[in-house]
Amino acid sequence: MQQFQVTINIPVPEDSIVISKIELEELKSQSLTGVYWNMKDLEERTGKKHEWIKENILYPSRFRKVLDVDQGGFVFYPKTKGQTWVFQANKMAAFLDKHFHQIFSS
Repeated sequence: MQQFQVTINIPVPEDSIVISKIELEELKSQSLTGVYWNMKDLEERTGKKHEWIKENILYPSRFRKVLDVDQGGFVFYPKTKGQTWVFQANKMAAFLDKHFHQIFSS
């Protein structure tokens, strides 16, 4: 079988670059590294109000045992009035992606 090598010149606009899908995913995940969300941030990310988030994500025991920082998770659950929710952004984003079906099918 014969093989040919073909070179094609494709113009790339000055304000753009070409990277692999793997590099893009790594860059996306790094953009949330060291970032912490509050409840307002989580509302914006999910498009849901805090009451819904608490009822469907944060308080069900199947999720809380994974999420709660006191159980090795990445969500700080306020213990007293005045304390705020804190979410480790990269891990919370990954959790939402992984459990999308479970969260939104109930």
